[in-house]
Amino acid sequence: MAQQYTRNMIRSVFIEMLDERPFDEITVTDLVTRCEINRKTFYYYYQDLYAVLTEIFQSELEAVIGGIKGHVTWEEGIAGAMGIAIQHKRAVYHVYHSMQRETLEKYLYNVAGEGMSRYVGRGSEGIHASQEDKNVIAQFYQSALTEMVLNWIGQGMKEDGLEMITRIGQLFDGNIRASLKRSENLPVRPWKGGREA
Repeated sequence: MAQQYTRNMIRSVFIEMLDERPFDEITVTDLVTRCEINRKTFYYYYQDLYAVLTEIFQSELEAVIGGIKGHVTWEEGIAGAMGIAIQHKRAVYHVYHSMQRETLEKYLYNVAGEGMSRYVGRGSEGIHASQEDKNVIAQFYQSALTEMVLNWIGQGMKEDGLEMITRIGQLFDGNIRASLKRSENLPVRPWKGGREA
């Protein structure tokens, strides 16, 4: 229990520090001083600050994906993924503008992929769409949504993120099902792209 407390404290303090300054300006010395632990304790749990950041996003990913129930719409899934950005705007903005931006991009891409894959799977019930086309549709929306959220973060998250996602949902309502129905009448053609795990 003490180990989990220390690990959680390191992560919590790290997020606090990200709220204050860019990732590239935080050092292990700064972090252990704020946590009131020694460097040896930090390195017992983490290899470096990148490992702390990766674990934070991995935990968020598991929580969001675990919360995507069968009846959840893709908008609700993406809104869940944006939860960390809404709660810790400055921290996420600082990660976006650091050398660790890729960690944030991967997190958003994976959540969008999981949400869209499940949504397309449910939407295809009763429709004889090919699996290749289902994958293409899911990957298309996964990429588009990830880019939309990244642009929102890059512009300082001034617009209401949840409102933006709701509006996208309203604008494109029915398009996924329509695409799946078109698949029924198209010749089966293998798609080489596939969705990243």
